[in-house]
Amino acid sequence: MGYVPTKRYLLSLALLVVLPLLARGQNNGNTVIRYPVDNSSRNSSGLLPSQMIERDTVDKARRPKKPLESFYFDDSTRARRIFSWNVSLDNNNIALSEMDTTIADFQRDYPFMRQGVGSASLGNLGGATVPLDYFARPQFRNFSFVQAWAAYLQTPDRILFYNARMPYTNVSYQMSGQRTKEEQLFHAVISQNISPSSSVNLDYNSDGMKGQYERQKALDRYFSANFAHTGKRYAIHGGYIYNVGDIQENGGIVDTRDITDTVMDMTENIPVRLDAAADARNRYKGHTFYWTQSYGIPLRRQRMSDDLTLSKIPTVFVGQSFQYTVFKKVYSDAVKMPLTDGSGPEPDTQPFYDRFYINSNGTNDSVRQAMTDVKFFMQLQPYNRNGALGLVTAGIGDEHDSYYYYVPEAYRESYGRGGKQSRNSVYAYGKLEGAVSRYMRWTADAKLHLIGYRSGDFDAGGRLSLSAYIKDKPLTLDASVRFTLREPDFWQQNYFSNHYAWSNRFSKEKSTLISATFRIPDVGLELGGSYALTQDKVYYGLQVVPEQYGDMLSVMGLYLRKDFRIGGLHLNHRALMQWSSNQTVAPVPLLSACLSYFFGFDAVKNILHLQIGIDGRYNTAYYAYAYNPAIGQFYTQDRVKLGNYPSLDAFAAAKWKRLRLLVKLQHWNCNLFGGNRYFEVVNYPQNRMMLKIGLSWSFYD
Repeated sequence: MGYVPTKRYLLSLALLVVLPLLARGQNNGNTVIRYPVDNSSRNSSGLLPSQMIERDTVDKARRPKKPLESFYFDDSTRARRIFSWNVSLDNNNIALSEMDTTIADFQRDYPFMRQGVGSASLGNLGGATVPLDYFARPQFRNFSFVQAWAAYLQTPDRILFYNARMPYTNVSYQMSGQRTKEEQLFHAVISQNISPSSSVNLDYNSDGMKGQYERQKALDRYFSANFAHTGKRYAIHGGYIYNVGDIQENGGIVDTRDITDTVMDMTENIPVRLDAAADARNRYKGHTFYWTQSYGIPLRRQRMSDDLTLSKIPTVFVGQSFQYTVFKKVYSDAVKMPLTDGSGPEPDTQPFYDRFYINSNGTNDSVRQAMTDVKFFMQLQPYNRNGALGLVTAGIGDEHDSYYYYVPEAYRESYGRGGKQSRNSVYAYGKLEGAVSRYMRWTADAKLHLIGYRSGDFDAGGRLSLSAYIKDKPLTLDASVRFTLREPDFWQQNYFSNHYAWSNRFSKEKSTLISATFRIPDVGLELGGSYALTQDKVYYGLQVVPEQYGDMLSVMGLYLRKDFRIGGLHLNHRALMQWSSNQTVAPVPLLSACLSYFFGFDAVKNILHLQIGIDGRYNTAYYAYAYNPAIGQFYTQDRVKLGNYPSLDAFAAAKWKRLRLLVKLQHWNCNLFGGNRYFEVVNYPQNRMMLKIGLSWSFYD
């Protein structure tokens, strides 16, 4: 599980106990009422009848329902029946998140298709995916061997916390396909307020399918238990997260002509490169414990004219955050080294793996990483939390990483000693943020690793948000810039396994990212652009292993979202154009589009709303990624172009009070038009036509 430094761990636990005790000193406003003592004419309760009436009246008068009082939420937010938010472990600040209760985009069930223009996948729900948008591709700093499954992972920054006047439960379930090829998605959330400012919630998710092709079964799940308290002075968020995945790997089909040139009904009979005899699979598990807390100390006494919370008076907040995450991934197979005496594979058959460093009869590669991150921070609220200079944050942190991988004795001179290795880094960070009325918000932040493994790593940037209003309808412009100097991931420089091994000494990556987005929500318009310059980019190249591109890489993207509405007819468009200076290092399609055309109407006014329409996805042809199961990574290739194929779904969605329903015919144009070129990753075909049904039901009890 990795070594956790004793002093930091005990100090973090001490603060976890001490800060809540300090918060008990807050005045709750209760008044002690004393009654006169008179022993005459008492009943069995010890009170006179008149005193019983008075006592009951006073008790009711002094026990009103306590309101939510927190510097996080304004009056309009407090007035909601239920709302949700995410939290930052850097400073315990929150960002409100919209509840997913409408049927807008309800038909986009795959988690990797819900944002932007979607992702390229291996075809099976639960399998590896990579976003088509270069700027949305995950860049894991820790344990990059699971970043291919990032769409299914739960992390502290994705956790939703809830505040509800009544217990809240949401259950979503979708299924499709024949029993032997079944696909299922299940998600459940249970949230309960213990008090107006304290809540707990449980979150469970399961995505997976048995697969239309051989050896395509996959299942990704996560469970989290979380708690939050947002009081007048003290606030804490924390919890536990468990991620687990079990994915069969088939290496893709042997011959793409089995898809493009024929119509084979029994897809499970199409030969794959890693068949049942190979028994290849990836399994991962991750555990995360986390919390972040802060306590507010007002710099002057609150007046009657002040807000009930600390949001509008000078205040200092002291806080602390803790995160412990451990991930383990195991890749196994029964692939044997090809024989060379003439009894091995046919001459025209290319073996999937051509190297066997440890065992020529099979593989059981295991890697593990544990990370402990402890932060201490202080925030100054000079006057008003929403003032021109609302918050000044300064913090210091310590990150300790433990890595484990096996290197045989014979290879240690070339690839290092392996085993358990530890790295430590100390860093400092700060942030400034403020607002000028409702027309301008700004932030600036920086983080510098001072000593240790990541010494010299630097991350700094800023964001400016401008707003204008026409008849109270907002127009917003967001612009940001970010500069980074980053040590490549440990696993990109050190790795040893049965099929692949490397020992690299890469330079730090240097990058500049500039982006801007213009939005007019009332007319459904969003226009954005991003531009990235990267020096010494690390990527998985033509030889599958990590490489560093010594020249400057530039990538530019332009994004447009425009929704048209003509009566009940909705025409929604998402389009992304991208240019890369080197497609071998950063492959991107020139155009990616995601369209949704549907007709929406009330079948029963204010009770039952229906949407009937078509969803479509398309991208131009480009040298798409290939995928390697042994290392769980996408790598670049220059042999095959994929794309120029429309994938269409027909759907009917309904919302009846708190119940959402879906019926969808996915990929209905399969074998009808498009040339059967439904590949998004080299050798991995997409699912054929499937009928899906699903529901999502929210309960407020």
